[in-house]
Amino acid sequence: MSVQKPSIPKGTRDFTPAEMVRRNYIFNTVRSVFEIFGYLPIETPAMENLSTLMGKYGEEGDKLLFKILNSGNYLEGIRDPGAGNREPDHESRVTDLASITRHISEKGLRYDLTVPFARFVVQHQNELVFPFKRYQIQPVWRADRPQKGRYREFFQCDVDVVGSPSLLYEVELIQIIDEVFSRLGIQTTTLFNNRKILAGIAEAIGAPEKMNEITVAIDKLDKIGLEKVCLELKEKGLGDSAVTALQPVLLMEGRINDKIVVLEDLFKRSETGMKGIAELKHLVTLLKDLDLRNKWTFDVRLARGLNYYTGTIMEVKANEAAMGSICGGGRYDDLTGIFGLPGVSGVGISFGADRIYDVMNELNRFPETIQHTTRVLFVNFGPEEERFALKVLNELRQEGIPAEIYPDPSKLKKQLEYASRKQIPLAVLIGKDEMESGLLTVKDLESGEQNRLSREEFIRSLKKI
Repeated sequence: MSVQKPSIPKGTRDFTPAEMVRRNYIFNTVRSVFEIFGYLPIETPAMENLSTLMGKYGEEGDKLLFKILNSGNYLEGIRDPGAGNREPDHESRVTDLASITRHISEKGLRYDLTVPFARFVVQHQNELVFPFKRYQIQPVWRADRPQKGRYREFFQCDVDVVGSPSLLYEVELIQIIDEVFSRLGIQTTTLFNNRKILAGIAEAIGAPEKMNEITVAIDKLDKIGLEKVCLELKEKGLGDSAVTALQPVLLMEGRINDKIVVLEDLFKRSETGMKGIAELKHLVTLLKDLDLRNKWTFDVRLARGLNYYTGTIMEVKANEAAMGSICGGGRYDDLTGIFGLPGVSGVGISFGADRIYDVMNELNRFPETIQHTTRVLFVNFGPEEERFALKVLNELRQEGIPAEIYPDPSKLKKQLEYASRKQIPLAVLIGKDEMESGLLTVKDLESGEQNRLSREEFIRSLKKI
């Protein structure tokens, strides 16, 4: 039998204990902020029916869905579209291809947590209290090209509220963004826009039917630049005059009020655009009253290419690291409508845990203390000392102090090396003297200092730390 080289799929990763301690620090921080704002946890399956996922993320998003092969003989009974004497026409080939797809794959891995959440709300609507505020921390999968900050499997930390169109929830989400990144020590800028403003721009340049093409192209502005965006828009059927009219809007700079004045002039004949401006003004007014620690601003170039957004959209950038968006989301007025529950407005954001991890690693923002899971190692000197140490060890654990004992009476040097490699800061040495006196010898493995303490004193000192 040949030896197989161990490997994992591209765009996925293993996480060591040291990495998981840091990741859990992010998850716990995010979760604690969600909960102080009154959001409740849910979970949904890793796989959804393809009918739930397809058509919700735009044409490009659909291409990135991981499809799951049906079990069993899923090809049985499928006709070869090329069989027979004639070449099948285009229409029959497409029909047969759709039929084949349905036969071989009915399920897919979730692309995000928002669409499954919309399905969840409709399916459980009679059990929920509206407005319903939920958070969800789970992995998602995208068949994307792996690169720095972009993975095929990654965690999202979503927080959404459905059942109210109130802009107070947009404000609350920006407060959550501010609180999370303040606690994590990351300086950020929250950019926001409104899809109604983008629709107004499409109307103003005479191309309302090209709204989706315009938003998908604008969404790539930072990645490919203005020239290539304009070229892509022309390739998608936007006329030269419309592309020319769009450029000064995309290049607009200055204060928020200055941008609003320009847009109001542009939207004289666009009711949708003016509605977006009204929502933007109200949001800015509410945010100015809050003492937020991180920056925020309106950016007319922000598009977020997902088709289900209808109002405010937002993205968060790390100010001190070259990384894409580390958080984003927006308002979706009728996502539940496709599942049979129309008119339920929702808004939410998603924290990209993997990108946040990379940023914090790069900036060295993880607290040193989170590296230490085990706080105390009990040195093992033999059977009698082991039995005595187990009693003390149990007392520490009951007080919530992470502690462990070395499994056998190896040489002291080996046991202390184990503690050092695991970054355990303290070692407790219990020999015959300690068993008789009841005092523990506690060694600080960083400084080398040793102290004799009673159990009570030792536990008290650990709890203070």
